[in-house]
Amino acid sequence: MTAAVIRSTGLWTPANSISNEELVESFNAYVAQYNQEHAAAIEAGELAPLSPSSAEFVEKASGIKSRFVIDKEGVLDTKRMKPFIPARDNTDISILAEIGVKACHNALERAGKTAADVDGVIVAASNLQRGYPAVAVEIQDALGIEDGFGFDMNVACSSATFGIQTAADQIAAGHARAILVVNPEICSAHLNWCDRDSHFIFGDVATAILLEREDLGEGGWRIIGTKLKTKFSNNIRNNFGFLNRTERPTGEAGQENLLAPKDDKLFVQEGRKVFKEVVPMVSDMIRTHMGELGLEADDMRRVWLHQANINMNLMIAKKVFGREAGGEDAPTILDEYANTSSAGSIIAFHKHSDDFTAGQKGVICSFGAGYSAGTVFVERL
Repeated sequence: MTAAVIRSTGLWTPANSISNEELVESFNAYVAQYNQEHAAAIEAGELAPLSPSSAEFVEKASGIKSRFVIDKEGVLDTKRMKPFIPARDNTDISILAEIGVKACHNALERAGKTAADVDGVIVAASNLQRGYPAVAVEIQDALGIEDGFGFDMNVACSSATFGIQTAADQIAAGHARAILVVNPEICSAHLNWCDRDSHFIFGDVATAILLEREDLGEGGWRIIGTKLKTKFSNNIRNNFGFLNRTERPTGEAGQENLLAPKDDKLFVQEGRKVFKEVVPMVSDMIRTHMGELGLEADDMRRVWLHQANINMNLMIAKKVFGREAGGEDAPTILDEYANTSSAGSIIAFHKHSDDFTAGQKGVICSFGAGYSAGTVFVERL
């Protein structure tokens, strides 16, 4: 058994960003348009009117100030309210593979490695654009890894930490020298931009983590321990899938195609329930895992948490450290990137870990739908 280390991480960010002010202006225009078009039904009590939002509400509720997206124009178009991502021919690289490859190149460059040093690719993400062939195999091909393997996995927002443990186990068992765990997330395509409670939550990005057998290089992060946990909950859900086409539509003909404020074929959540249930679950998991590894709060310099909500992160960090914590202790990137699902904790780690010196420790922690949660404790080499 040979230990695996996190040698480097990579990040790719879209060129387009949407501020809260821009987003709310578009959303409120849609609300006015919707209420006007359905005025008769609203007057008759058959439909509830939609309520406008504000940039202040969005930031207070989430800590988000802006988000990067693949397509800005489509999201802000009140007659579309979703990104426009043109279909590609099967002979062309897919959009998820394309952005994943860019993140991989960044990770390889930062480690001084090439694709020839890598044996495997794991795409671990919430939003996979197809069932097969696996996006990971496509990325493997695009990188030029001829003698190796790739596969996709989905554990929602916890996919990256689940992928890290999977890759570390593969390397420790001697199945690979190095594996790239890739998190390409186009969350804007699964988000209901017409829903006041959630339209501001997500953004798009791609990250990559290069794990390698420790004796094959220098630098990076030794993995002290990993732990995974799942507990079934319907409080975060997305019912989109291939079986949707077999369902009998209800209501009037064509009604299923209307742009509706709520749609469980897109992202839906019970936000208050999630907050109440996930915060103690994740806090206890981190503290328990620390105890199993013989670590105290004073041994930990930083937690790189899933970037979903600033209030959740501050509360989790406080419980982990036993004091008020944030900023230096639990850096946030969701103000700029919003929730990027599986990539969030990796972006935080990527942007806020270079100041560590040898021997300093921290934990990468993800949590989300499932419920799912993962902790990866690391020590700077």
